[in-house]
Amino acid sequence: MREVIADELAKIDDDRLGFVTITSVDVDSEMNRGIVFYDSMQGNDGDELILEAFNDHRKRLQSVIADQVRARRTPVLQFRPDDAIRAAQRIDEVLRQDEIRRRELFGDKKSEG
Repeated sequence: MREVIADELAKIDDDRLGFVTITSVDVDSEMNRGIVFYDSMQGNDGDELILEAFNDHRKRLQSVIADQVRARRTPVLQFRPDDAIRAAQRIDEVLRQDEIRRRELFGDKKSEG
């Protein structure tokens, strides 16, 4: 389902979805509801416009899923930013900044040893 949604996003001509990546899709066991998790280069700043765009294109995405995924039902899609990806990115950035500060304070001791 993730691939179907990602492929269809590439076909949608909407600048609000230009740098959006579908990271995962969670569907309940009855196929009533699907939560589509995404990330974007805009981070939190772009979420409002991205969610608006997803909601504008929800029916199209659900229709494509109905055509391509062989299932009894097509889930109603909800869209959410992938907080796990964003948390990992924040941790990575903190670690990078810490490494830069260490080099500035102590020099590059690794190359001396």
